[in-house]
Amino acid sequence: MRGLFTAGVMDVMLENDIKFDAAIGVSAGAAFGCNYKSKQIGRVLRYAKRFCNYWRFCSFRSWFVTGDVFGAQFCYYDIPLKHDIFDEETYRANPMDFIVVATDINTGEAVYHNMKTCTDVDMEWLRSSASQPVFSRPVKIGNSLYLDGGIKDSIPLEYMHRNGYEKNIVIVTQPDGFVKKQMKVLPLIKLFTLKYPEIGKAMEERPSMYNRQTAYVKECEEKGDTLVIRPDAPLNLRSMVHDPDELQRVYDLGRAVATRRIGEIKQFMGV
Repeated sequence: MRGLFTAGVMDVMLENDIKFDAAIGVSAGAAFGCNYKSKQIGRVLRYAKRFCNYWRFCSFRSWFVTGDVFGAQFCYYDIPLKHDIFDEETYRANPMDFIVVATDINTGEAVYHNMKTCTDVDMEWLRSSASQPVFSRPVKIGNSLYLDGGIKDSIPLEYMHRNGYEKNIVIVTQPDGFVKKQMKVLPLIKLFTLKYPEIGKAMEERPSMYNRQTAYVKECEEKGDTLVIRPDAPLNLRSMVHDPDELQRVYDLGRAVATRRIGEIKQFMGV
């Protein structure tokens, strides 16, 4: 739900016609980020507020009934095809690459997929990127099973550098100086993932991975080849939110930060 901050930032950049050669999204950053390529300003906030109290969208009831806290059928098929139509025509026509990150549950390694469309198999890649262990079923694509990309690569700036993208804008949802600590529910996660020991290992190592990545982002920011957009303070938002006003609040925080820095963004992008 902290991704509503990202949605606010994205909408301000879209309104100012900021274009990229490529974008990469992880977890909620993937599920929401695809709307940048389809150029649908306001769509994330609109459907999140509309459905945040509907059990098929996000609830423990959905988890008990379907195995997914965020309902797979409703979130990834019903909403984009029926309730808040995803503009696949614009998505396809936009030359910007959109890459999503998932984690292979057998190897525990990150997998990167360039989404050319938002239908069929590509939609399953999107879903896999945001499928949290324990609270989501693994997503089968081909002969492999995948879960949340943030397990192994939460902030894939190094991936972008390896692939030749020298200047990057990074949007994170934690304030400067945030340090990730080990989750209290790690023993429960490892219990639920006994069949997939590499995922349990990756989850155990995730705080150190995340903190190393934030240090790398900071280093690149100080060198000047990376522009980081982050909240000024903790967003103080739960993982499951049923209050539309809270979603609006976090979205507005993202908009406020991006609006304040839009001149800097344009200068960085050479616009």
